[in-house]
Amino acid sequence: MQSSIPNLKPTERLNVLVFGAGAIGTYFGGSLILAGHNVIFVEQQKIVDELRERGLRLELTIDERRKTKDAFIVSPRSFVMVSSLEESLKFGPFDVALFALKSFDTAVALDGMKPFADKLPPMLCLSNGVENEQLIARELGADKVIYGTVTSAIGRRGVGDIVLEKLRGVGVAAGHPLSEKLVAALDGAFLNCQLYPEPHGMKWSKMLTNLIANPTSAILNMTAAQVFANNKLYKLEIDMLSECLAVMAAQNLQVTDLPGTPVKLLALAAKFPLWLSKPFLSRAAGSGRGAKMPSFHIDLYSGRGQSEIEYLHGAVVRAGREFNVPTPVNAALTETLLALTNKEIPLEEYANQPEKLLSQVKSKKLA
Repeated sequence: MQSSIPNLKPTERLNVLVFGAGAIGTYFGGSLILAGHNVIFVEQQKIVDELRERGLRLELTIDERRKTKDAFIVSPRSFVMVSSLEESLKFGPFDVALFALKSFDTAVALDGMKPFADKLPPMLCLSNGVENEQLIARELGADKVIYGTVTSAIGRRGVGDIVLEKLRGVGVAAGHPLSEKLVAALDGAFLNCQLYPEPHGMKWSKMLTNLIANPTSAILNMTAAQVFANNKLYKLEIDMLSECLAVMAAQNLQVTDLPGTPVKLLALAAKFPLWLSKPFLSRAAGSGRGAKMPSFHIDLYSGRGQSEIEYLHGAVVRAGREFNVPTPVNAALTETLLALTNKEIPLEEYANQPEKLLSQVKSKKLA
């Protein structure tokens, strides 16, 4: 289905800079284009060449509001695609930038942005984890960051080709002069955007949902369903979540529900008897990521040599240390997966060996 771009009033149209045409960048950027906004992507040259040739493809058919059974084809004439930040700034000034990189890419990306800090717009940070926004603020200025989170599940079929697997929504934190206008624009682009009064509780609540069956799946080379079918591993998941909740409580952060995601129920389930909570958490682990394996498993078995566990479970450990909350389960999972990622131990070391991992965690608890 060829896209038709609506005409927005000049005061409603945003000029948006999108870092990367990955799954989230393509979904957000493409949706904003379809809604009539101006979008400029910054990507690697080979991706720029490809998308300049054929445009974007967005399969959004599960969103009944779209009233289509066909994918949207966004013509390359409808957006700008460049290979450098310096080149992109020629199309400014921008109202906002979308930042949704992997957390292990944040520091390097910011190093490249610092020379242009005065020309950059505020950034809506949609990356997982709870430390990226602070890093952006430290490097570019506190006025240059807006806290955000994504709960919709987006699959990437290829370069600039995505499929919406689970429609949930987007959270944007209040407090920035652009927050309310940005919420209106994203919601108008069918992204189901909601405004949240407190940024840190929002980000930590999202991280809770990212923790479930993520490192255990990668370390053991098991699906989330297999992890939850093992009673001892299920108890490990509960202990891991409980540590994170304790760290949040020590910071006076409230668990909050996110778009389409009952995080409060997830937190409450962690306090239930195991037999009562297991059905709910099993469904959450199975459906939360669409049809994909957990992200840590994907990263580990891609051989890229990087993992976001240092920025998720590792962040729980660092905050626990700061607020004097023990986090041995998160620490053991972080150390083990990092060792696998860095090839300090072979992938087969823990593959399909739950007892070996459980013994490692027990040793950490007793240390």
